[in-house]
Amino acid sequence: MLFDTRGKRKHVIRVVYAILALLMGASLFLVVGPFNIANLIGNSSSSSSAAKVLHEQAERIERRLAQKPKDDQLLLQLTRARINAGNAQIEQTSETAPAVIPPEAKKDFEAASEAWARYLKQTEEPNATAAQLLAGTYFRLAESSTTVGEAVEYVAKGTRAQKIAAKQSPNLGSLSTLAIYQYFNGEYAAADRTTKQAAARAGSTTEAKSVESQLAEYRKRSKAFAKQKKEAAKFEAEAGKEALKSPFGGFGGAGVPGG
Repeated sequence: MLFDTRGKRKHVIRVVYAILALLMGASLFLVVGPFNIANLIGNSSSSSSAAKVLHEQAERIERRLAQKPKDDQLLLQLTRARINAGNAQIEQTSETAPAVIPPEAKKDFEAASEAWARYLKQTEEPNATAAQLLAGTYFRLAESSTTVGEAVEYVAKGTRAQKIAAKQSPNLGSLSTLAIYQYFNGEYAAADRTTKQAAARAGSTTEAKSVESQLAEYRKRSKAFAKQKKEAAKFEAEAGKEALKSPFGGFGGAGVPGG
């Protein structure tokens, strides 16, 4: 598809990229503690052979699950295996740009999400590490989203997963990460409470003030994100109406027909 970048259409593209930049900025947030979002998301340099091995591992687990569909440990193993397989296919072009997620990797991440949903139905004490890993995966998917709606959906899912991680293992890192997710998910009152909880776990008054200061900055970013999200959603809707009127689709019929 070719894009007409004149006028409003140019603004649509600019706003969408601004949203992704805000999301990416949150993923690079470094908390004062042993964990940070960048570490949670990871930066896989695994080869295609590693992805193949991980896919085979996932398939073996799925065969075992066919015999024991309610085995919570097998479901947890499958969640991790699918996330690892997806990460092994990630293409990181630079340290500052969102990772490129190939379609097959996205399928693995979605399969991990399905396994996790099944796992939650079978356990009363979800694994905190796995929840945090899944939350980071959702945030990575949000960063690579091509529409506002998709990004918003993944941020919401990431927030829910991170809530589990913070509940099961409340510490400075998990709580700080949760506060960021909540801000970007529009849960300001909850995020403010989480910020206080995170600061309370700092090792000193100076450290606590640093945490509060950094999270306050993300509160501001999330406000800007909410504004841009609303604006971009409006333009996406308008672009969709134009596409319905156009015989070729795209942004206002900018697509080129033919082979």
